[in-house]
Amino acid sequence: MFDIKAIRDDAQGFDAGLAKRGLEPQSAHLIEIDERRRRVITSLQEMQQQRNDASKQIGQAKAKKDEDLAKKLMDEVSSLKARIQAGEEEERAANAELEAALASIPNIPLDDVPVGPDESANVVRREHGRARDLNFEPKEHFDLGEGLGLMDFETAAKLSGSRFTVLKGPLARLERAIGNFMVDLHTTEFGYEEVMPPLMVRDDAMFGTAQLPKFADDQFATFKGQSRDDQEKYWLIPTAEVPLTNLVRESILAEEELPKRFTAYTACFRAEAGAAGRDTRGMIRQHQFSKVELVSITTPDASLDEHERMLSCAEEVLKRLDLHYRVMTLSTGDMGFASRKTYDIEVWLPGQNAYREISSCSVCGDFQARRMNARYRPKGEKNTRFVHTLNGSGLAVGRTLVAVMENYQQADGSIAVPAVLQPYMGGLEVIAPHG
Repeated sequence: MFDIKAIRDDAQGFDAGLAKRGLEPQSAHLIEIDERRRRVITSLQEMQQQRNDASKQIGQAKAKKDEDLAKKLMDEVSSLKARIQAGEEEERAANAELEAALASIPNIPLDDVPVGPDESANVVRREHGRARDLNFEPKEHFDLGEGLGLMDFETAAKLSGSRFTVLKGPLARLERAIGNFMVDLHTTEFGYEEVMPPLMVRDDAMFGTAQLPKFADDQFATFKGQSRDDQEKYWLIPTAEVPLTNLVRESILAEEELPKRFTAYTACFRAEAGAAGRDTRGMIRQHQFSKVELVSITTPDASLDEHERMLSCAEEVLKRLDLHYRVMTLSTGDMGFASRKTYDIEVWLPGQNAYREISSCSVCGDFQARRMNARYRPKGEKNTRFVHTLNGSGLAVGRTLVAVMENYQQADGSIAVPAVLQPYMGGLEVIAPHG
């Protein structure tokens, strides 16, 4: 969300930022809405002053026993009251129109973000490690999982439809082990506070992190009871970013409390509305998946350093799992709606012979904070400022399971368990075919 005053002060810069995302200029339209809104407010203030003046004059007229003037003034007050009520409704409509227009505009990219229309303009920032030299033809994770008898898509489809998976036995435990390992790493070594948040949230929480209103079709909603009529609606979280970031909504924090760093291991739910025909087999693109999320709340001058720190925390997970990956700086056409700059971590999958995204780390500036009214008070100052928010995957647990399976597969179809995960697996070193 943007400050209309800032847009008025630098309309050209605002439009130039949108142009980097391939969008048409918006400042003139926004300023025109704001001008109408301001005219309504001015008119309303004038009418309120006229009513106050007339009310005073009524008392004076009655004191002078001038009943004709008193009646005339009372009629004027009555007329002004009706016009003020209409003006207040007009003001509410103008405010809503401006807020809706501002809420539909994505964040402005930072100056060092590569400009381009889509992922083809993304830039490799660095690579880590090398791809494993497997001396056999590697399989994709779904062939491995089904071969082990521990990954069941057919039963999942009977239960829930497409884009769901049933994991069993040691493979189910391996996914849980991966998530627990990540949370332990982020809390014990990197200073994140573990949170177990609700998995269902209200509209205002989804609006705060910018999933609503623009991306409603990508979400799952749930209602109480059999009928949607007059039922309270909740959204299933698409990522724990939503509840974690909203922990500070409508709050004023002391500067000494920042940064705040939160992590959560949760299920996530996405409709994948724009993913028809993509990754229809396997666990890469699911309606339900697990993720360990990282969220930071900082002061404005610390947010860029925090972005680099968050990225390094996510990278460390892959380093300890000894997985080959690369870090990409996303272009303006590929980064998310609320982001000012995004790094993607892409892990190497030998079964696919391709890199696939396993984490996105984004700095959002005050974009989400304005939508949430999340502020802090600088030390020694009376006025408040908006916090800056950051979020990142630390990591996507299901995709990490995929990466472990494909990179640690053995010629006989078994999966070696990475050393750092073995304590979470009761010492199990190899997952062999089930039964």
